[in-house]
Amino acid sequence: MKPDREPLLADRAAILARIPHQCSMCLLDGVVACDETEVRCIASSHRDASNPLRAHGRLGAVCAIEYAAQAMAAHGALLASAADKPAPGFLASVRGVQLHVKRLDDIDEDLEVTATRISGDAATILYDFRVSAGGRALADGRAAVFLNAAAAHAAAT
Repeated sequence: MKPDREPLLADRAAILARIPHQCSMCLLDGVVACDETEVRCIASSHRDASNPLRAHGRLGAVCAIEYAAQAMAAHGALLASAADKPAPGFLASVRGVQLHVKRLDDIDEDLEVTATRISGDAATILYDFRVSAGGRALADGRAAVFLNAAAAHAAAT
């Protein structure tokens, strides 16, 4: 019998311990795969009526960007050593976003959120992202993340 989900490399508790998104704002259930360039996460919170991103009883597909941003944060946290606190990141821009559905809350399957690091350095990282469910693409695009933007700004002024 096939399990409902793949085994987790990091569960929700491990994610909560390492990313700034707390309580119900942490949208991810776990990390199922992670290497130097890519992270793949799962989430079921899109079906939760108390999802903090819902508006007017719906969860619009544009919220897939936040799921992807949290996957990027989880990626950075998992790559950091256990002793190091990951650098705080801020979503700087999204480009080429394609929404293939109007809503996420009416998707029955768990979301699979994949973020692939394209390039980066100590100050910025560029990711491709994809949110899918049951093999169907829901949203995809590219996102730039600034790391430790406050420190970079202070150094520049």
